[in-house]
Amino acid sequence: MSKKIKQKQADTGFEGIEQVLTRSEQFIEDNQKRLTQIVIGLVILVLIVISARKFYFTPLAEDAARDMFMAEKFFEKDSFNLALNGYGTYPGFLQIIEDYSITKTANLAKYYAGVCYLHLEDYDNALTYLNKFRTKDPLVGSAWCSALGDAYAELELYEQAIKTYMRGADKFANNFTTPILLQKTGIVYEELGDYQNALETYRKIEYKYPDSPEGRDIRKYISRAEIMLGSNN
Repeated sequence: MSKKIKQKQADTGFEGIEQVLTRSEQFIEDNQKRLTQIVIGLVILVLIVISARKFYFTPLAEDAARDMFMAEKFFEKDSFNLALNGYGTYPGFLQIIEDYSITKTANLAKYYAGVCYLHLEDYDNALTYLNKFRTKDPLVGSAWCSALGDAYAELELYEQAIKTYMRGADKFANNFTTPILLQKTGIVYEELGDYQNALETYRKIEYKYPDSPEGRDIRKYISRAEIMLGSNN
């Protein structure tokens, strides 16, 4: 390649870069006011978010936690009506959900409310509130699936109960609550007359969680399922 051609290509390259820079500078100049407004808008938005978190959401969360204190105390004492509906100036879980709907406390109140309804044998409302609850915590998630599965089982929605128990056993697996959920699953299988799946579920407890309270007591469940399988053959 000749020097002239190389020089021409180099000149063309520099001219192209200069043209791009010129167009960019012209764009910025033509739109400087608009760009400035966008930057100012973003700064204002960030300040609003920070201020809202500091002066609204944080105090709101603190108020919600304070107001729910007595409802939790009523719950611990098995006073489920009082926990749900409150007493005097003390709000219950239902009021917490309504007044502080955007807080984590209100989310937790949905779980509490669902469990209260479960104990009060109002299984439809139990399902309503438990299905609104969300968590990623393993222990809380297991307890939630256990309560939700119980509500389905009480309404004789056995297939849904099994799915819920197993969801808790798989998604929120731990040595404490998983054997409980598996045992409940086996019992529901027995309700359906599916003794084969009941037996397999009980054996999971025997092999994987032998030191759990359920594991130490699981032989009688296994024997019962085996007897029922034998009588059906």
